[in-house]
Amino acid sequence: MSTSIHTIQVEPLRAAMTELMHGFGSAPREVELVTENLIQANLTGHDSHGIGMLPRYVNAFLEGGLTANAHVTTKLDTATLMALDGNAGFGQVIGHEAMALGIARAKAHGSCIVALTNSHHLCRIGAWAEMAVAEGLVSMHFVNVIARPIVAPWGGRDARFGTNPFAVGIPVAGREPVILDLATSVVAQGKTRVAHNRGEQLSPGQLLDDRGDPTTDPKFGVVEPFGALRTFGEHKGFGLALVCELLGGALTGGLTTHGAGDGKQRVLNGMLTILFDPARLGDSAVYSAEMQAFLDWVVASPPQAGNARVRVAGDPERESRARRSAHGIPVDATTWTELLAAAEKLGRNPAEVNRLAGLSATN
Repeated sequence: MSTSIHTIQVEPLRAAMTELMHGFGSAPREVELVTENLIQANLTGHDSHGIGMLPRYVNAFLEGGLTANAHVTTKLDTATLMALDGNAGFGQVIGHEAMALGIARAKAHGSCIVALTNSHHLCRIGAWAEMAVAEGLVSMHFVNVIARPIVAPWGGRDARFGTNPFAVGIPVAGREPVILDLATSVVAQGKTRVAHNRGEQLSPGQLLDDRGDPTTDPKFGVVEPFGALRTFGEHKGFGLALVCELLGGALTGGLTTHGAGDGKQRVLNGMLTILFDPARLGDSAVYSAEMQAFLDWVVASPPQAGNARVRVAGDPERESRARRSAHGIPVDATTWTELLAAAEKLGRNPAEVNRLAGLSATN
């Protein structure tokens, strides 16, 4: 663990991570999609889903749980209903391909449901909602996680399922879209890794230790003996996690969590995505005006002490992206050391990764 932080500008960091990605033997487009997706996660402030995931990706690849240069295959296609298999490929590629197919169908027919199974880690689900709203579409995403169980059910003492994310993207004419992107656990599992690497404690109420008792020590989310994250909103978050497992896992391809982890590093996701064109539902001028009126009304609420203003879903990420694009991305020293070790496992030169990032050999 280390509290030392490197602040790396976006372009040098992109170059360094591109160098690491070459170790997978990935095609140029795959290198680009994975690298950009991870860096965008860091830019939005979600370091849990950023470049710090690469060491785990490397281990999963070396174990055979992640397949480089894989693409989606179609299992069912009825125009507005598609079932896709991700073939354990990089989620950044598989997610992009699945969304591109669904977006094209929704624009042609007004709506599309995409059931995606067997994708490696889809990373920040909000990225797929952003992809849809950029095309003027509303999207909803129910996601499950096949890996070591890390979240306890409400009222339970041990881990029984994953962080099971849920996301919604809503385009709003004349202003930034609403992007709701959340783990159904109080925090994403990666945030325990970030806290552990930085030598920080978690807030109370987020984590149970290996005996099922409350703790603020993030080690119980990172190293054995493992504990369990808690669901947000008590029974309400648990209910949404349950829905994500059933729709994102069982419905999309029959992959759900129903046993202890096998010790492997791979992270498989299933995702049920619902896409539709809001303009097909009626008078777009009416709903656009109502959206604007509601959002204006909500953000006009006087802020509580310690808050500059009321924010809506998507605002914090946009603010972080602007700030970090200008000033650089913070990467703790422990995470950077893990990235250099991962590069070496893939046969890449850690010194070259350091050089490209603008860091000295001693960093």
